[in-house]
Amino acid sequence: MKKLYFISLLFLLVFTSKIVAQETKQQFKLQEIPIEGLSLYPNPVTHGKVYISSKNDLDKEIQIFDVLGKKVIHTQLNSKELNLSSLSPGVYIIKIREEEHTATRKLIIR
Repeated sequence: MKKLYFISLLFLLVFTSKIVAQETKQQFKLQEIPIEGLSLYPNPVTHGKVYISSKNDLDKEIQIFDVLGKKVIHTQLNSKELNLSSLSPGVYIIKIREEEHTATRKLIIR
């Protein structure tokens, strides 16, 4: 009888710890604060330039990754225009940071 209680208690502890771990993992995703009024255009990029603006128009940290996750561009942007003529045509991920606000978008270069 004691063995049955022990197995039940062990099962309950293991099951409960997995639920807590999943809840903690989901909370990290919710902490991203979006950039208010973010605009990224044109997308797809056809002439090697993209324009990035937001409601506050503060300096932005720009990171661009290829589809394999390799960082191909990391720069500070203090205007609206970003020159992307060095990138080959393809699909990229652009991560924009403005103070504590961040945004991630898909970027297509043609």
